[in-house]
This record gives sequence, structure tokens and C-alpha cells, in this order.
Amino acid sequence: MVNVLKAKERTSDRRSQTRELREQGGIPAIVYGYKTENTPIAINNAEFTKTMREVGRNGVISLDVEGKKLNVVLHEYQEDPIKKEVIHADFLAVDLSQEIEANVRVELSEDAEGVRNGGVLQQILHEVVVTAKPDEIPEVISVDISGLGIGETVSIAEIRGNYSITINHEDDESIATILAPRVEEEKTAEEGAEPAGEAADSGTKEA
Repeated sequence: MVNVLKAKERTSDRRSQTRELREQGGIPAIVYGYKTENTPIAINNAEFTKTMREVGRNGVISLDVEGKKLNVVLHEYQEDPIKKEVIHADFLAVDLSQEIEANVRVELSEDAEGVRNGGVLQQILHEVVVTAKPDEIPEVISVDISGLGIGETVSIAEIRGNYSITINHEDDESIATILAPRVEEEKTAEEGAEPAGEAADSGTKEA
């Protein structure tokens, strides 16, 4: 089932009108792409939030622009840094039979052998760029790191076979690694350092 999001065309991008639109619970947006000219639109904030929750970041949406329906994906968006609300959205009209590029979030499994043994998990890639048909783009790329030990790394090559889509990264690009525990040097430094009081006294002379 394709999720439908209703939109209305906008006639102006003037700041006063976009501010008024946001105050009324709307989001200024634009749609462009496959068989579509750049068209400024307005969408309802609550409906947009509900739709994105249901389809996910890369899901296909049926955008109903005053009766004209377009298959779109959310291409980019701007967010208010304080309120964390979307203040502008860009929709890309797509042909479902043609592949496109998209950024997909990388999600690591929760547990790793190396972390249980005291290592420190470092995630190097938080997103990957993939090429696929719009309705075949996954919500996340899941990476199993349960068997990853200290000093070991999981790379693109190790997950490529899990997906039928094209992952646009080199095989040797690292996704995550388990670092060895940091050597505590504080005690050694403290033992070799001159006590603060003595250091202060030895450096003080009466005028």
C-alpha cells in the first residue's frame, strides 16, 4: 500500500508567506524530478510526520498535488536546530522502474565480543550511498558485529553479499572496528611527577 500525502501548489516563496504557512501548521516544500518541473508546494506538518514515520526515510510516497499524483521520495530537508521541526522539504519525483542513488543509515547490532572484553567500539560509517529502484531501497543497512573482537574491523566487502542493491563504496572501506582498551598512564605519570607543593616551593625565591 502506497502512502498518500496531500499537497497544494504555492504561488510565492516570499519569507512572510512561508512564515505564515509554518505558523498555520504547514511546511513549505518543492517537488522536482521525473517528468516534473520544479513546483513549490505546501504540505501539512502533522501529515508529513505521520507519513514519514510509516514509510521511513527512503520510502516511496504518493504525493497528491491538487489531484495530480506523483511517486516521490524525500530527497532533502531542513530542520530547525532548536525545535527539531522540519521547516522545508525537497521531494524527488521518481520512475519506479529506474534506479536512483540514496543515503541509507548504517545500524550496528547491539553487542560485540570485543566490547564485552573491554574494547571500544568505533563506528566509522554512519551512512552508505546505494543505488537501487526507489521501492527497493532499504530503511537501514544492518551490520552484525556480534563476533567482532578487539582489533578487528568489519568492512563493506563483508556485507555486500547480504543485499541485492548496489553499495557505492570500495570493498576495503571500514564500517566499524573494535579498538583496544586505552592504556592508563595516569598512575605512571603521577608516580614520576614531582609533588605539586615541592615544585612550587623550589621555584619560589624571596625578592
